[in-house]
Amino acid sequence: MALRTPQEYIASLQDGRVVYYKGERVKDVTSHPTLSVAVKHACIDYEMAEDPAHRDLAVIDDPHVGETISRYYHLPRDSDDLLKRSKLIETATGLGRTLVVLIKEIGTDALFALHMVARHMDDNLKTDYLPRVQAFYRHCATQDLAVAVAQTDVKGDRSRPPSQQIHPDYYVRIVDEKPDGIVVRGAKIHTSVMTNSNEVIVLPTRNMSEADRDYAVAFAIPVDTPGLKMICSPYGAPRHGNFDHPITSQHKMTETLTVFDDVFVPHERVFLQKEWQYAGALAKTFVEFHRFTAISYKLPLTDTLVGAAQLIADYNGLLRPGHIREKITRLIAYTQTLRALTTQAALACRVAEEGIAVPSPLLVNIAKLHFAENYHEMIGALQDISGGILVTAPGEDDLLNPETRPLIEKYLGGREGVSAADRLRALNMISELTAADFGGYQAVLAIHAEGSIEAEKMTIHREYDFQDSLKLAKYVAGLDA
Repeated sequence: MALRTPQEYIASLQDGRVVYYKGERVKDVTSHPTLSVAVKHACIDYEMAEDPAHRDLAVIDDPHVGETISRYYHLPRDSDDLLKRSKLIETATGLGRTLVVLIKEIGTDALFALHMVARHMDDNLKTDYLPRVQAFYRHCATQDLAVAVAQTDVKGDRSRPPSQQIHPDYYVRIVDEKPDGIVVRGAKIHTSVMTNSNEVIVLPTRNMSEADRDYAVAFAIPVDTPGLKMICSPYGAPRHGNFDHPITSQHKMTETLTVFDDVFVPHERVFLQKEWQYAGALAKTFVEFHRFTAISYKLPLTDTLVGAAQLIADYNGLLRPGHIREKITRLIAYTQTLRALTTQAALACRVAEEGIAVPSPLLVNIAKLHFAENYHEMIGALQDISGGILVTAPGEDDLLNPETRPLIEKYLGGREGVSAADRLRALNMISELTAADFGGYQAVLAIHAEGSIEAEKMTIHREYDFQDSLKLAKYVAGLDA
């Protein structure tokens, strides 16, 4: 069973998992009026595998697994594999109307990192983690599972390491070790897509010292494991009506506070157990893959900003003014720079000893920094082109009312040939992208998702090789003698 249908995926979520939404226990995420929208959105990955238009991109006959599997699970071996992975992420996000699917992207990012770090631990510490990682990887790939990742601890006092917190459970930790496994306690935050995943991989979030050894833990468990509880954020609840809400009426991603209330993890699912020296390496290696996923899924969003600006400028009859063209040109440069950096990050990959291709961390972080530092300015340019009507226009109910429809049609049309309804549809799309809950969600993600702006700057400085530039500077200054 290497590939699942959307229906099989949906059925797999009906397992009694513990999910809370707005203060109430959710009996079934597949039928809940809000969370079911996230389930339907996640079906995109499974639908692509069945769609002749996308199948060649979405699946691969993998010689290492020996089956036809989702391309997400294919261990990237070279630049071409990375480029195809990026294109798959971009295409799926486009089908999600700029919202990433993430139910296989993030889990496989973690699996790639686990392969690499586990081999190093086995070589240096004589552990047996790599066979466990490989077995879990094969389980996920051949069962076509949806896999979430829980990495960010709730942290408490950010100035203190895990072992010096006033509350010992601000970071997930090992509280008991048994002959057949471990028991963990604590909580993770910002856990995306967990309510509609099958498995969750738990990773450390930072470097640790020997005093933090109980917090150096990585493992994977089914989402319905006893003691695992999810408290789902109510932010960005789906809106009704495709006319007023073309994105959020059809697409949603859930974010949870994920609690591990003395959860038992069997030994075969444990990938880091108190080897504190490798906590930071595992966190960093995961990020090297996940930020490449991030810049790949940002591309449909930035492309949409360009298209939306051109569309509404046209509808408003404002394609000719120089200041409008200047703003659209800046949007084009913004998105095409991101695309070029994403492509070059794949082309400049290094192949690790495990045979896994790792995108250039330097270029990935430059791309992510470029996206994050300029995103709000680009949103402002689109809002400027669109006008204040983004947040003051009548809604679909007024357009359907026979008393008010003639007034809307008379007064809210655009240039000749553009109806009020079409203009309002374009404006509603832009409003969701830039001014509604969904726009706010994307704006915060731009700053914080996959690592903060400062984390990206630190990585860029760390990854840059100063040797050649210093040599040239010394030559230019006459200091080479």
